[in-house]
Amino acid sequence: MKIQHSQSGKTGSFFIGDNGSRLALLEYKMYGDVLDIIHTEVDPSMQGRSIGYQLVEAAVIFARDNKLKIRPLCSFAKQVFDKEFKDVLEQA
Repeated sequence: MKIQHSQSGKTGSFFIGDNGSRLALLEYKMYGDVLDIIHTEVDPSMQGRSIGYQLVEAAVIFARDNKLKIRPLCSFAKQVFDKEFKDVLEQA
């Protein structure tokens, strides 16, 4: 399974797709040098395989590569950031 990235202007997503459908999705909006994770969703057929975590990890790699901070607004991403990735966490 390959995580893909799509960005248009200030919005974007990391996703896993299959035959035109998105089976797992992390959506974000960018404000300056801050990336807000606004939604994470994984199809029930893909749950239990750490796919949501992998999407968050892809966003973290993107943030590090682009010198961005992340503000996890969705509850799943917030849980991940409570345990890891403090180096890219936006401090309010």
